[in-house]
Amino acid sequence: MEAQTLLALPVLLALEPVAGEPPARMTLGRDEAAELAQLVATDLLGLVPQVAAARLVLAGALFDPVELLRPGFPVWSTLDELALRVPRGTLENVVAFGSHEGHMPALPLEPSAVYAEGPMRLLPISLLAPTALADELSTQLEIQLVGRGEAGMQTADWLMRTLGVRLEHVRYFSRNDLLALTCVQYEHVNLAPLWALLETALLTPEREESTLSARGLALRYADGVVLAQSPAHWQAGQGGDPAQRAHDFAGIVFELRQYAALLDAHRIPLRMQPSGTTTEAMDGYLLETHAAAAAEFGLPRLFAHEAPGLGVVAVTAAQAAGPGRVRVLAHGYPLRPQALGPLLQRLAERHGVADGLQALGRIVLDADGALSAPVATAH
Repeated sequence: MEAQTLLALPVLLALEPVAGEPPARMTLGRDEAAELAQLVATDLLGLVPQVAAARLVLAGALFDPVELLRPGFPVWSTLDELALRVPRGTLENVVAFGSHEGHMPALPLEPSAVYAEGPMRLLPISLLAPTALADELSTQLEIQLVGRGEAGMQTADWLMRTLGVRLEHVRYFSRNDLLALTCVQYEHVNLAPLWALLETALLTPEREESTLSARGLALRYADGVVLAQSPAHWQAGQGGDPAQRAHDFAGIVFELRQYAALLDAHRIPLRMQPSGTTTEAMDGYLLETHAAAAAEFGLPRLFAHEAPGLGVVAVTAAQAAGPGRVRVLAHGYPLRPQALGPLLQRLAERHGVADGLQALGRIVLDADGALSAPVATAH
């Protein structure tokens, strides 16, 4: 087999623990991983006999779906790369990688504790098949796993005993099954536009994809990055009374935060679309700069726009520009709470802010409905 071109067919073993009882650990030792791989091989041979002609490779690590669904599928690509370094015959045709002294053999195979409480844990598996067999084996896996993919009783019992956890379900999926399941989950929580971007990034990253969020924020995937419309730019195109417009602005920022968190989990960078402004994306916040501070006006100040349940949704740097006039210098959007401090520091350093942050307790719009600062206090 080593002299042949091998194609990798990604599959996985999905564990669904009893609610509120996540596994106490996220990796298996080398010997444990090898033992599990033999049980998995027996299961898969019973479901798809053609597996006998492929090399089965297993990582003894429990991942959340977001960790497996990242551009380039780094967990599977690392697993395949490590497996191809092991000469055939040394470990028969089943290869397993587990932890040694608390560490997996490569960083991409280390699950993150951030996602350890998720409702489903996934063990990645790869079948390395000769080119002549790959199409047929792939077809059979797609057919058989979705219909008959429950793990064998011996495998399920071994997992529960070894991990010290009760499991509701243990079953095999193809990676396509996982993609379909994730699509349904995101659609169920009104995030179908996010899936359109994610699917492109995962499966056809050379393409571009444009979409609108459920609330109408423009989003575009291109060159490995998602570009989001500025909330202030979106706000400028809205109508309605001031209270409704302020409420809608808060909703857009909430939605942007959802997208930011999920895109970060899937390791897809989020940036802001330039719209006549200079835009930046820092760790946990987005920033758009409209103008530099002008010496003829007062010292710039920082204003925090706030919304119930969301805290600070935007920070505006502004100067008084004459009676009843405000000159907006920048808008910043903290996408997670810990990013507010760095955002304020960035704005203060760039614009020479006179004093600290003024909390507004609301979202301030100008007479045209655009995000702004209060006239009476911008001095």
